[in-house]
Amino acid sequence: MSTNKDEETTATQNATSVTPEVLKNKLETELEATHVEIQDLSGSSLKEFSYHCEEHTLIVRWIGGCGQMFEAIIVSPKFEKKMTLARHRLVNGVLKQEIAAIHAWTPKCYTSEEWEKKKSA
Repeated sequence: MSTNKDEETTATQNATSVTPEVLKNKLETELEATHVEIQDLSGSSLKEFSYHCEEHTLIVRWIGGCGQMFEAIIVSPKFEKKMTLARHRLVNGVLKQEIAAIHAWTPKCYTSEEWEKKKSA
């Protein structure tokens, strides 16, 4: 079953032309990113989300597989003196076409100094 889901993910990426490599290359070029990690979260692995409210807990589990769910770590000098929202808008502006074609996109944006502190923590 995992092989079928992996094949579905690859087929979806090929159909939309959005792959981790495409996203990474565009971010490196347009944002002069010094470090980019793109993780494809859309494989066939089990995902889980928990929500706690007073004495109730809701746990949602699902199998990924849409082929278009990405999380990114982006380090760029263009993030200097920008708040998180401005950084996300900058990234989303660069990837406007790609984001329109995918299911979910989660960028984590850092300056070089912030990234170095995060790595050493």
